[in-house]
Amino acid sequence: MIKFLFISIFYTVLINDVVLSGKNIVCYFGTWANYRTGDGKFTVDNIDPILCTHLIYSFFGINNDGAIAILDAWLDLSDGLNFIGKFNNLKKANPALKTLAAIGGWNWGSSKFSTVAKSSILRNNFAVQTRKFCQKYGFDGIDIDWEYPAQRDGNPSIDKTNFVLMLKEMRIEFQKYGLLLTVAVAATANSAAISYDIPSVSANVDYINLMEYDFHGYYDGLTGNNAPLYAGSADITEAQKQINVNSSVKYWLKQGAPAAKLNLGMPLYGRTYTLSNANQHGVGAPVSGAGAAGPYTKEFGFIGYNEICEIKLSNAWTKVWDDIQMVPYIYSGNQWIGYDNARSILAKCNLIKKYNLAGGMVWSIETDDFLGKCGNKFELITTLKNCLTYNNGNPTTTTQKTTTKSPVITTKSTTPATITSSFVCKSNGYFRDPTDCTKFYYCYNSNRYTFICPANLYYDSNINSCNYPASVNCP
Repeated sequence: MIKFLFISIFYTVLINDVVLSGKNIVCYFGTWANYRTGDGKFTVDNIDPILCTHLIYSFFGINNDGAIAILDAWLDLSDGLNFIGKFNNLKKANPALKTLAAIGGWNWGSSKFSTVAKSSILRNNFAVQTRKFCQKYGFDGIDIDWEYPAQRDGNPSIDKTNFVLMLKEMRIEFQKYGLLLTVAVAATANSAAISYDIPSVSANVDYINLMEYDFHGYYDGLTGNNAPLYAGSADITEAQKQINVNSSVKYWLKQGAPAAKLNLGMPLYGRTYTLSNANQHGVGAPVSGAGAAGPYTKEFGFIGYNEICEIKLSNAWTKVWDDIQMVPYIYSGNQWIGYDNARSILAKCNLIKKYNLAGGMVWSIETDDFLGKCGNKFELITTLKNCLTYNNGNPTTTTQKTTTKSPVITTKSTTPATITSSFVCKSNGYFRDPTDCTKFYYCYNSNRYTFICPANLYYDSNINSCNYPASVNCP
């Protein structure tokens, strides 16, 4: 019994190496990226199931009767069910992966959530319908993205209270079936104070995904970083000094949110600006409007990190690292972009460690550099994963230096581009190293991930895990 328990523990640890740190890597997936063209097109087939601990399919909607609206999430299309099926089948490649369906988002507004939340009958119907939806389509839970209670077209006087009642109804229903319940929330204090009873929200969900981005945009009339880690030199008033990642995390913690339930959101995109004067290009410079749209996302004022990689390769951009706010920006002519790169993601990862948060969240996986035009594929998510997984002092892991484009990160040898062994992946699955019994690989779509068994254990291909040498047929 002890032996099998021991093996089971190592199987859990090694089947998805993120588990080693116990930190979440939550990845939202904007399904509309399937409509994009050329190198911007991103489907389920582009997802690497090893990168994330949780994948969130975005978005489904909510109807006034508490039913789930499926229009925005592919089920209206002839291949929609197959698309969702493939998404949840990613768990076959990574059994530790959890998939959730996100309900809401910016375009769904607040009024329908408000209508359902104020009625006990509709709240109960919504809880039951979402539970049945998960069971029918294979999701492990629901992520509620009400943007935002008591704001926009919601009800300012009752939404804050009713949101808690909605979550409580769902929690009761979901716990019966072992389903997850998470929420995506406005991060800054000025918005969170309007929308959330933070202790009560925290008590009724498994995790809270802090949307730590869109802090600034062209609508401010000045350049500003999309997701600054700290307050900057242009932040003069006390209110301005609160509009950054560090301040908002401290606010949620001070208001009673458990650190163990908070996932720190990070953007895999930037905000674009058109400068009023090309010679004034620092943070806080005047702007005339939104910047140019990206070639794939095609939204003025917004650009994916994958698109930033392309424009930096094709045009002359000046890159600046903001030492105060710990984020980069670039400019060329009258165009200015504030965004996140591997260095700023690493800085935010260190904030997760500082406050011992549950983990990180990214919006959204399809705008990372999934084709590897800046360097390694999925450069930003991989940076987050490496930081949360391997820099945790675990004595059973080995390390080697991996060079990426800013910064240089020390990690265990798992990133496909950094492996030096001669082993070549010919099919998906787990494979032992032909010359080293302690080493094995996970192959997926020609990418290779390396694992090292703990001391005095060998990889056992019969159980896809590490085992005692006496039980393994390895010379």
